[in-house]
Amino acid sequence: MSAAVSVLPLRVRDLTVRFAGLTALDGVSLTVEPGTVHAVIGPNGAGKSTTFNVLSGVYRATSGTVHLGDTELTGLAPHRIAALGVARTFQNLALPPRTTVADSLLLGRHRLTRAGFVAAGLRLPSAAREERAHRRRVEEIAEFVGIGDQLATPTGALSYGAQKLAELARALCMEPSVLLLDEPVAGMTADERRRTAAVIAGVRDSLGISIVMVEHDMGVVMRLADEVTVLDFGRRIAGGPPAAVQNDPAVIQAYLGTPDPDDTNEEATA
Repeated sequence: MSAAVSVLPLRVRDLTVRFAGLTALDGVSLTVEPGTVHAVIGPNGAGKSTTFNVLSGVYRATSGTVHLGDTELTGLAPHRIAALGVARTFQNLALPPRTTVADSLLLGRHRLTRAGFVAAGLRLPSAAREERAHRRRVEEIAEFVGIGDQLATPTGALSYGAQKLAELARALCMEPSVLLLDEPVAGMTADERRRTAAVIAGVRDSLGISIVMVEHDMGVVMRLADEVTVLDFGRRIAGGPPAAVQNDPAVIQAYLGTPDPDDTNEEATA
């Protein structure tokens, strides 16, 4: 399955987000190089979801900038960011349960549709040709992620893992240059995690799409990520290749905490 290779870096500079005095992000910077997987990790409440919500236009930054190549995304509405090639999946499933997989994926083609409402309603030849082309692309993408044999199935009848893959496929149907994956393997079985991780690797390696991924499964992060940014209490505390980040003392402290000296003394005298 061919797709346009991303050649534009995604640059986040000094991103700050405040809500009524609460600082959710504090001067965060990161760069997602074209065709790479960039993981954003950190404990609960670190600011990962806030980062995603700014990148996709759901939240407005208090200060700082987001650029895709030379185009500034900061402050744009979600539909305008999507039109520029940024697609997103969500931590919680957002698929219409009674709609078939094929029609759910077709929703992802909406921004690429050229036929007007009247032409589509009248079933003019140009609109019919365009719909057939979109459905062929949907079939290709469904096959790519491994759900090609379930296109006629209502999404609500799929297994949880297959529903997550369907949501990933719908995002790919937007033909994005940047894909934001919010906990793509959360709640999956071990087999489903391996299957999904293989698909994500294929998206990067075969399609050249840049991926920003929030994920708690460190095994998946270490296998997939080319670069990792670590957040804690809204600040960037570390960044770099997975192996370097994994051994960073600040990261270890953020995840494991610093032992209480009194507890250590009690254990020593017990």
